Amino acid sequence: MCSLALWLSVTVCNPLRSPAKKFRFTTTAWSRRSETSLLIPRPRRSIRADTDKLEQAAREFAYEIYEGDKLLIVGYDEQAEIVSDWTDDAKSIEKSLKLFRKKGQPYLFDAIRAVLAEALRPIPSQKRVIVVISDGLDRGSKATFENTLAELQMDNITVYAIQAVDRTRGAIRRDVPKPKVVIDKLVEGTGGQIFSIEDPGAAAKTICDELRKNRYVLSYIPSSAPFGQARSLLVVGNEGITVRAKSMQQPN
Repeated sequence: MCSLALWLSVTVCNPLRSPAKKFRFTTTAWSRRSETSLLIPRPRRSIRADTDKLEQAAREFAYEIYEGDKLLIVGYDEQAEIVSDWTDDAKSIEKSLKLFRKKGQPYLFDAIRAVLAEALRPIPSQKRVIVVISDGLDRGSKATFENTLAELQMDNITVYAIQAVDRTRGAIRRDVPKPKVVIDKLVEGTGGQIFSIEDPGAAAKTICDELRKNRYVLSYIPSSAPFGQARSLLVVGNEGITVRAKSMQQPN
């Protein structure tokens, strides 16, 4: 079974201009290089994935990426902090992971937006993804989940998740989605996949293979539509191919 990821860019033109229809399948719009950001919470004792598992999940990517691909590892609690800056040097990454320590509360949404603003937006021509190694818990971010997801969709950033066990055990939280819902919606909304923290090697291989072989961009301009109106596109793959795409494109 082959997995094919499509990033759909839907542009709604000004209907008063009667624009021509456009549907383009693009494979050359992106550099062959890929830029992968790993987001790892600096866990308190309550997290149900110990530090060794978090480190191991990050380490698998260091040895899976190709030469020329770049990996950025960011640990976060109340602040997002670079653990290992952009590099393809596996030994350097492993050495940096030794500095990973348990600290405070997980501000996941703020960390995602920090990585977007400081690390990924400056390189728009690269294949850019975020891998969240977490149970999805956020406690205290200033950013809302909805705004965070909208920014990811606008910037065509795909989120993959290596999911730890929910430390809240599904407890209802006011004004913030449950951790499992956060992971599900981040991944579904951006066209990624979810993997278990128990098999990080398989996760790293699948994600890196997908970036190297199976990433495509489709852009489509409808003939006329009110600004901001959502359009649904049906994309069907050949037998044996699973097609994924982000759930929507935010209006420009």
